[in-house]
Amino acid sequence: MQATIKDLSHGIRTREISPTELTHQCLARIEKFNPALNAFITVLAESALEQARRAEQEIFRGKYRGPLHGIPIGLKDILDTAGTRTTAASALFKERVPKEDAEVVRRLHNAGAIILGKQNLHEFAYGGSSLISFYGAVRNPWDTARLAGGSSGGSAASVACGMGCAAIGTDTAGSIRLPASYCGVVGLKSTYGRVSARGVIPLAPSFDHVGPLTNSVCDAGLVLQVLASYDEEYSASTDIPIVDY
Repeated sequence: MQATIKDLSHGIRTREISPTELTHQCLARIEKFNPALNAFITVLAESALEQARRAEQEIFRGKYRGPLHGIPIGLKDILDTAGTRTTAASALFKERVPKEDAEVVRRLHNAGAIILGKQNLHEFAYGGSSLISFYGAVRNPWDTARLAGGSSGGSAASVACGMGCAAIGTDTAGSIRLPASYCGVVGLKSTYGRVSARGVIPLAPSFDHVGPLTNSVCDAGLVLQVLASYDEEYSASTDIPIVDY
């Protein structure tokens, strides 16, 4: 089993491990395993290391933002990222560069998470295999002859292989839960309206959900704590209190 965010965040706070060291480890695993798994479409190595150094300095100065501060995370390439292409694994969007972050990406940045890159998926999130992608099929890290599931296949494969401590996927009809099951990680389809889907390329807006893929149930709760919010600019957002997940 991969190290959990709960353990890593404790190690970061006690300076047993640094965000820079942890990010280097994740990037090294991406370089080693991504050619076979095809989990990432875009790897943001330079900006990830810059974010890691900034997190390290902030934590050193006592400005700790919470359990995701300094934790490397991947994003399904259907979540808008300002200045970085967001393709939905389609040739149609291969040059698409959003001007604003999706709301969940903004919240991750505010929590001090480190964005490793954008992850492969079944094109437009419209399928359960992650075989159909302009960038090629995603492979299962346990057996590359098998499916990683979909549509968040790259996100699940990356977490299972240790190419990141967590990933953010989307689920309309199983697209977090299926790949989580196929790859042996935890996937959480959050309650509709609990996590804003503003800035997510839609499949079916009245069914689309955003949620985490992690190595433990506890980690899923830690990530959901950051993602959950009321977003007055997102029509489906629910204005109810956020509990301690």
